[in-house]
Amino acid sequence: MTTSSPTRRTEKIRKDLPADLSASITVFLIAIPLSLGIALATGAPLQAGLVAAAVGGIVAGRLGGAPLQVSGPAAGLTVVTAELIQRYGWRTTCAITVLAGICQLGLAALRTARSALMVSPAIVHGMLAGIGVTIALAQLHIVLGGMPQSSAVANVLGLPAQLADLHPVALGVSALTLVVLLGWPRLPGRVGTALRKVPAALASVALATAVAALAGLSLPRVDLPSWRSHALPEMPEGPVLGLIAAVLTITLVGSVESLLSAVATDKLIASERGTDNRPPRADLDRELRGQGAANIVSGALGGLPITGVAVRSVANVKSGAASRKSSMMHGLWVLLAAFLLVPLLDLIPLATLAALVMAVGVQMVSITHMRNITRHREILVYGTTIVAVVLGGVLEGVAIGIAVAVALALHRLARTRITLERLDSGVHRVRARGQLTFLAVPRLSRVLNQIPHDAPAVIELDGSFMDHAAYETLHDWRQSHLAHGGSVEVAGRSGQAARFTDADGEPAGQDGEGGTPGTAVDPAPAGTRSGRSGDGGHHAERSRRDRRGTHQCCRPWTPWQNHCDHRSSASRTATTASAAAAAAAAESGTVATGDTGGEPARRRGAGQLASGITAFQRDTAPHVREELARLAREGQRPSQLFLTCADSRLVTSMITASGPGDLFTVRNVGNLVPLPGAESTDDSVAAAIEYAVDVLEVDSITVCGHSGCGAMQALLTSSPAAPVTPLRRWLRHGLPSLERMASRHHAWARIAGRLPADAVEQLCLTNVVQQLEHLKAHESVARRLAEGTLELHGMYFHVGEAQAYLLSEGEDFFDCRVFDTVGQHA
Repeated sequence: MTTSSPTRRTEKIRKDLPADLSASITVFLIAIPLSLGIALATGAPLQAGLVAAAVGGIVAGRLGGAPLQVSGPAAGLTVVTAELIQRYGWRTTCAITVLAGICQLGLAALRTARSALMVSPAIVHGMLAGIGVTIALAQLHIVLGGMPQSSAVANVLGLPAQLADLHPVALGVSALTLVVLLGWPRLPGRVGTALRKVPAALASVALATAVAALAGLSLPRVDLPSWRSHALPEMPEGPVLGLIAAVLTITLVGSVESLLSAVATDKLIASERGTDNRPPRADLDRELRGQGAANIVSGALGGLPITGVAVRSVANVKSGAASRKSSMMHGLWVLLAAFLLVPLLDLIPLATLAALVMAVGVQMVSITHMRNITRHREILVYGTTIVAVVLGGVLEGVAIGIAVAVALALHRLARTRITLERLDSGVHRVRARGQLTFLAVPRLSRVLNQIPHDAPAVIELDGSFMDHAAYETLHDWRQSHLAHGGSVEVAGRSGQAARFTDADGEPAGQDGEGGTPGTAVDPAPAGTRSGRSGDGGHHAERSRRDRRGTHQCCRPWTPWQNHCDHRSSASRTATTASAAAAAAAAESGTVATGDTGGEPARRRGAGQLASGITAFQRDTAPHVREELARLAREGQRPSQLFLTCADSRLVTSMITASGPGDLFTVRNVGNLVPLPGAESTDDSVAAAIEYAVDVLEVDSITVCGHSGCGAMQALLTSSPAAPVTPLRRWLRHGLPSLERMASRHHAWARIAGRLPADAVEQLCLTNVVQQLEHLKAHESVARRLAEGTLELHGMYFHVGEAQAYLLSEGEDFFDCRVFDTVGQHA
């Protein structure tokens, strides 16, 4: 074992070396112009950008916890570094970078990396967007041929004077850089495909530099001084509190950006590669430790602060990098270039680098992030953070963003709308929308006291939390109302009746929200009400009957509570003993009997079925009998056709909170809709669609896929040489989904806020979109769609997260079909 293990490692290194070498060259070509541009934007010596790029690649690449992440100078720290250089000078800024690296090592030792991700994404993206706006405003002055001012506000105020004094040469070179940078990825044809292998950043800088050199244009250029005069750090000088704030700012911004970049790189790898071709997932504490070590070395050698860089990491992954050696080799190439390519680098116009960095700053204001944040109703936090960062600085902007986020959370927690209306039937209905906390108790008490003492009342609680003060208020009012001859029904969301616990712990007529205050609101089986006070004995008996056999983990789908084994240990022991006796009897050729008078023991499946039926007849049937009798008299009138997979983990009534008569359900392997006239067409699905659309006249059709679908896994792994079975013949109807996922002519599908976890999830999402297209090919569906009387919906249920997603209308900024969480979509 000791000899084979090094051999395997050597073979793996030899196997990965070509891919790592190719990726390292690509990243190197991107890093050179960006590193020089960021150094220019901060006002640091230009060599500092190259030092940081080399150290980030070699040190952070070797010690970090994200194998394919590339570190170096990043735009996210540009504004902070520029402010420090203006205030303390370059050599003190290098010392601050060293101290920030030491702080990162301390945070890594405390294993706090995951805690950095607790900051609201709205604040993080707002901070980065604010930094991007500040960078773009500063570099715009250089693009126009001038010099940037000391702050973003000064840059805005100085724009009119700068526009009145344009430098055509600098503006022309900058415009050429931007045109090539934006147009390079869109070059058409075979020649364009070949040229696109050169990074757009390198192509734009190289072409602009070549034009400026050949035309003999006179404009400021890169001037790399001798390494002999390179400035190294000195002991920090300045106010102690100011230096501490500077160190904490570099630590905070650098750590958060690095960790977010590591997580994003992991997601990109998961979406791009199969499980057999992935490096290990990022170890965030180790990554923070590697970033700290890199900042110590970079600061000590006179380099810029270092962080994980998303642009270079994406290029590294997409270029096929297999290990951390690609990042380390890119750092080596940067180091060699810093000594050997100085004459070529000195030809680059400063306006070209400024245009490149300005484009990076503009891209930091992401439309996709804005849309996701808007869906989460966090746009106020995002916008406030941007404005605060632009006007006040990074640390002040983040602090203000956190304050606004906390205030918004408290506002949402305290905001409760309580209304009272009298129905035509004489029932007084109280609706409480939002969380019931002590802040809402005065309004709740005032509304409840407006209900006459002997009137029937319905309390609808449309929230997920009720604290002790609100619980006591509602409980005391209910007791008083019942004592005066009134009746009360307390319902949860969607009108479902809910349990309410008396002071002695007994459920009081199932009309409250859960058994204790301060917990989530859980609805109980429909049809339970509290009656008048004279029915106390009846309700106590019914409460004990309803409570029998229930268990906390089985709610709110109590009809399926027999799925969990909550029997006493004695009962389980007896069952185990019976099973053992049955096995022994089977070996001896006899029939095992229990203690039921010689009745043959049921098979396991039959026993579970009988147990479930017994539980239904005892616990559920009394509550739904009246509703089922009405449906039997009036017939079914479902509102929608629900087409989903036959997977046993999908309980349609549970995930849609529906009941008898609500859904007309069709289930098959893979939630497939065969095209009319297709080979091996199954008419059962088409017949159900026709019956639902033309006879039942449903208002909508929903196609619901789910995570971990076995049918989609079979489609991905099936071999053409495999024998044709009924299952394979059926799965032919899923081949269009497989083709759609591989096609470049169709919008691909994803979940809002993240990329698909793997190819199976990508196919599950794509399959929902494709089956909706198949539905439109059915004549009855096409006719109703043309009339505007039918809607089609796509749904995806993540089993492991118990989270449902709805397909949003249209496509997003990147032409993707997006599945939103249901709460956000609503």
